Amino acid sequence: MTVLLVILHIVVCIALIAVVLLQSGKGAEMGASFGASGSQSVFGAGGGNTFMSRVTTGAAIIFMLTSLTLAYLSGQSGSSSIMRGVKPAEKAAPSQSTPPATPQAAPKAEQQPTPQAPAAPTAPKN
Repeated sequence: MTVLLVILHIVVCIALIAVVLLQSGKGAEMGASFGASGSQSVFGAGGGNTFMSRVTTGAAIIFMLTSLTLAYLSGQSGSSSIMRGVKPAEKAAPSQSTPPATPQAAPKAEQQPTPQAPAAPTAPKN
């Protein structure tokens, strides 16, 4: 399913780039509102929703949905790895050469009093 989403995402990316590059700039519509060309002056200075702007909106929505879906799928813990033969460090089995650690009673060390430093001499008061 992820491969199908990636292919759809790439196709929509290329279509979105092509549709945006094929659209006319906003400067041409400003000239139409001052009477240079009366092609879209019926709809006002902003122009109407042309076929190309609807295709752009649809491609942008599909692009955003595939982007969010792919981001969600890549964040799941069960996603595939490019390193299939290597186990992660936290899931690796313990080595057989070392025996399991067992707590043993440590022998009690004799406690010796810690020597204290002699007190600093004080100056006599007059």
